This record gives sequence, structure tokens and C-alpha cells, in this order.
Amino acid sequence: MPPPRPTLVARLRGAWRTLVAEVAKFGTVGAVAFVLDTTLYNLLVFGLPGLVEGPMAGSPLLGKVVSTSVATLFSWTGNRWWTFRRRRSEAMGRELVLFLFFNAVGLGIALACLAFSRYVLGLDSQLADNVAANGIGLALGTLFRFWAYRTFVFREELAEEEREARRAAAQGLSARVR
Repeated sequence: MPPPRPTLVARLRGAWRTLVAEVAKFGTVGAVAFVLDTTLYNLLVFGLPGLVEGPMAGSPLLGKVVSTSVATLFSWTGNRWWTFRRRRSEAMGRELVLFLFFNAVGLGIALACLAFSRYVLGLDSQLADNVAANGIGLALGTLFRFWAYRTFVFREELAEEEREARRAAAQGLSARVR
């Protein structure tokens, strides 16, 4: 005799716990990537004040490209092997390309917020730029990236609880329709 199947509520609870765990891990990886990006950029461009000049002091845009690239690769690694480890596929190249694409879209969201603040609202102070790009833009971009990573990048091996919850919900709907 097969073991009893979990109830719909138990399966939904399992799916909820999976989502909460993924959000927490995603936030942790993102926070470390943010610190890595910011620290590396400042070291590359500004160096250690009073001790050594940054190797990219004359190239702040290139410094930002390098620091963001390192942080993005760290983020992909952390999300692939920790946050979404139950969802990753064997196609690492595909995942990486999608990950980089969705990171570029997330960057575009932050740039759009900055452009709106500067060119539509006319706010051009350092505080306004940081609120628009690193506050609002970062928050909206992060929400987008979490959804995109979960939906398109790390989607191959869905957690068993989620598959069961979807099946149970579909069966519940069809039973109600009859």
C-alpha cells in the first residue's frame, strides 16, 4: 500500500517554505554581491586613500564595468549553487546567458529610474541620483531579477513540493468545476 499523499494545505505550506527560503538566500547572495561590487569599485577607482592610488583612477566607467562583472559572476554562482540549487539545470551555459541577460535588464531598470529622476523630474543632486538608481531602481530591478531567475533561469528541476501543490490545485479546480 502506497504511503498517504500529503494534503493540499501541507503541499502549499511546503511550496511557501521553499519560496521563503529562496527569497532569503537570494537576498543574502544579493547583499554580498552589492558589497563586493561597491568595495571593488572603490578600490579600483579610489584605491586606499593616503596609501595607494586606484589602478583605474582615470577610468571610473571601466572600473564600474569590472566591479559589476565580478559581482554578477559571484551572484550567478551563489544563486546557482545555493539559492536555486533545487532548480538548476545541466545547461550551465544557457543559465549563464539568461542570467547575464536578466542582469542587463535589471541594470536597465535602475538606469530608467535614474533617467526619470534626472531628466523628467529635474532632480540632479547626488542624493537624488542615489535614491533613484541605488534605491528605487535597485529595489525594482531586484524584484524583477528574482522573478526572472526563478521563472526562466533556474527552472529545470522544480521542487517536488511545488509540483505537487500545482497538481493538487489543478485537481481541486477540476473537481469544483464538475
